[in-house]
Amino acid sequence: MIKNIAFFAYAVSDIEKARAFYEGVLGLRPNGEFDKDPNSQWIEYGIGETTLGIGCAPGMWEPSPKGASAALEVDDFDKALALVKEKGVPIIMGPHDFPPCRMVVIADPDGNRITLHKRKQK
Repeated sequence: MIKNIAFFAYAVSDIEKARAFYEGVLGLRPNGEFDKDPNSQWIEYGIGETTLGIGCAPGMWEPSPKGASAALEVDDFDKALALVKEKGVPIIMGPHDFPPCRMVVIADPDGNRITLHKRKQK
């Protein structure tokens, strides 16, 4: 029945602060934005075959620093790592160099975990 992952989503407390991180630090570009209700805002970012969504809905959906983690594949791991360090983004775990990949777990402004990942060439 299940064919693929439709999207990953994170709750955020401040949509503008989150946008500054996801767009300004990670370089994502929105492909959908829904904010008909000022108490509930949603932005989607297309990444490859899937979507990463961020939503701000105080009292209904709260950020969780121990929640799920999206792993985002990067073109240049060293460059991505240098950028998050330069921007003062919290590093939660790593960086790690495993046989099949390199990865580091960082946190967005609400403490949501995001993995930056680079597969190694075979």
